Amino acid sequence: MGASLRALRALVLLAGFYLLGVVLLAVLAGIDYAAIASGLNGAVAGKLVIVSVVLAIPIVRGLFMLRTPKGEPPAGIAVTEAGEPALWDAVRDVARQVGTRAPDEIVLIDEVNAAVSEDARLLGLLSGTRRLYLGLPLMTGLDEMQLRAVLAHEMGHYANLDTRLTPLIARGRAQLIRTIGHFHDRADSKVAKERAKQEKAAEKRIAKGKKAKEVDTSGEGAMYRGMAKIYTAYGKLYMRATLSSARRQELAADLASVRVAGRDSAASALRELNALDSAHDFYMRSYATLGVGAGLLPRPGEVFGGLRRLLDARSAELEDLRRELSTEPTSPYDSHPALAERVARIEALPDDGRAGQAARPALELLSDAYGALAALEQVVLTPQALAFDRLDWEELVHASMSLYVGQGAEEIREALTAEGAGPDLGALLDAVDADPAVRWRIADRFPKSEQAAAATGRAAREFARPALRRAVNQLVTVELTARGAARWELSWSDSAQLRYRSEDFEAQLALALDSAVSDQPDTEPLRKLVLAP
Repeated sequence: MGASLRALRALVLLAGFYLLGVVLLAVLAGIDYAAIASGLNGAVAGKLVIVSVVLAIPIVRGLFMLRTPKGEPPAGIAVTEAGEPALWDAVRDVARQVGTRAPDEIVLIDEVNAAVSEDARLLGLLSGTRRLYLGLPLMTGLDEMQLRAVLAHEMGHYANLDTRLTPLIARGRAQLIRTIGHFHDRADSKVAKERAKQEKAAEKRIAKGKKAKEVDTSGEGAMYRGMAKIYTAYGKLYMRATLSSARRQELAADLASVRVAGRDSAASALRELNALDSAHDFYMRSYATLGVGAGLLPRPGEVFGGLRRLLDARSAELEDLRRELSTEPTSPYDSHPALAERVARIEALPDDGRAGQAARPALELLSDAYGALAALEQVVLTPQALAFDRLDWEELVHASMSLYVGQGAEEIREALTAEGAGPDLGALLDAVDADPAVRWRIADRFPKSEQAAAATGRAAREFARPALRRAVNQLVTVELTARGAARWELSWSDSAQLRYRSEDFEAQLALALDSAVSDQPDTEPLRKLVLAP
């Protein structure tokens, strides 16, 4: 469908909203007229008119919403042509190849994404300021040809006038959502008033010693909800029509990507997006924000820049993500076709002879990638986060894990104290030497499964032993890290690992723990191994 037809359809859909409102107002007016003209009881006719006016208010408010609410743009840093000449040259070159005007602004953001916008005017008839939002995490995982494929896709949206129609489509969506919301708000208000009325009546009956009636608001707000359903039905039609067009726009933009960067680079960029999206989410949860609970962040530039280290260390896992694309059927309410479908369409195209094009990492298009990553932190992170202490990765992992393990041992310390033992490992071992049964009383304070809670005698001890061993081991970890005899070690390919002072220490510790929780406990091996000076 060409741009003119898409624009016409968007206008028709928007006009449909207004027409629906006019029709509903006419129906309400017709009911009122019929009621008055038929000589209906004055009080009844008056009530009908009041109801019609009340129902008409949300319709009129929706019809006269003149301004479309603008969403908040992604936080980012705008880069000038003087500051980032290579990036601007690449964007302009791609725009020229696609056959469209280049963006007026480039904004670097913190997402695995690229997007374009345009401040179009007069319902999209006049063009406006164009902006390209380009994610630094996205650039971190792509090479230059893959980035050009992504840029060509976005420039394709400009060339196909997709961004010009966005304000028109957004206006219809906003008006529908607002009108439906007005009706639901009024229905909820009606229900709340009726509930309060009935609850007050119930209180009076109870005060008189009578039985209160059950609160029943099932019929309240029915007319409002009925009107909301009418608009919701049209909203579903509107969304299905506009989003089906959006999916076709994505496929058309993919063809621009292929023309500029080649079939293989376009397909690999989409596969890489799938891998990067998952990797970035994992990285932000498990690495970049690991120290937040301890008031710590990585060094400036590393909050987002550390992603590259993860990508290098987990290449095998990423390769699986590149292959395993979602094949789930597309919903009528999805704005994009399934990624597997998009890749399959591209890879089914004839070989264009541009396979294996050598390309540098996309971040090398930036004059100062590290500076850009650090600058992005300043606009994306909260003031509280920016005030955190900044540490090298190794120190951050050790300090954070040490704190969290110590906090996790608090429940164990509470159990020790409750049974008369001290709060640390040494006090626990002293208490065990004085009374071996204290171990089972302490373990009995830990959470248990239903089966463990029902067990008695030796069976209960066998359930308790592993929990007790884990608790003692946690206290050992707290003691060793405090003494500097063990250290949490960063790993980009696995979880953080606790490293001991010698290679055979872990085996010795396992034997010592077993001795401490055996039926005939011997705490001496653990004392010598952990508490000895």
